[in-house]
Amino acid sequence: MKFGIVVFPGSNCDWDTYYALKDLNQDVKFLWHKDKSLNGVDSVILPGGFSYGDYLRSGAIAKFSPIMEKVKEFSEKGGFVLGICNGFQTLLESELLPGAMLRNRDLKFICKFVHIKVENRNTPFTNLMKDGEILEIPIAHMDGNYFIDKEGLEQLKQNNQIVFRYCDENGEINGSSNPNGSLENIAGIINKRGNVMGMMPHPERASDKLLGSEDGRKLFLSLTNWMKNDR
Repeated sequence: MKFGIVVFPGSNCDWDTYYALKDLNQDVKFLWHKDKSLNGVDSVILPGGFSYGDYLRSGAIAKFSPIMEKVKEFSEKGGFVLGICNGFQTLLESELLPGAMLRNRDLKFICKFVHIKVENRNTPFTNLMKDGEILEIPIAHMDGNYFIDKEGLEQLKQNNQIVFRYCDENGEINGSSNPNGSLENIAGIINKRGNVMGMMPHPERASDKLLGSEDGRKLFLSLTNWMKNDR
């Protein structure tokens, strides 16, 4: 499997993601934001960071990068795309995923481990997880307060597009387990077709015991497992 990690000016989790995938013996290459080809990769990852300094809005300028046209074409053909943190914000700005990201509820940057609950394991990104499984994965963002209008939220629920929700260590989903004010504790969603996913927590920062958690590793294993079996 060939993974392509898109590097924007200001990306800072590209090498972390590279390390997590290479540790799974995957073929990984970097894709520059000005590239006009995905160079034959099987999956594209938009990593975390602060693309273009987060000017205007997080991800608002990155969506105009030449490579994003190729990412859109790739996703329309069924290619797998994962956006992590700033990558998620870029997918929202690019309208590859529905909704928008607002400033955190308390208007503070948050960097800490949180718990998230698997709401949908029937995706390429979660197929090796269990329904209701609780993962411990860090977040690091200022704009992680997910929002979507009432009609959009109903569609997410009807189509089972909510993949992760913030919870406490016991799996309780409530206001106190919501770190950033995200609507209904939403931490990650997938598109209706099921091949484009965005999430604010950083799985690449929870892929090695030395980092304090290996729970994020399950996401990359799920994706490689899905592609390997051509599902």
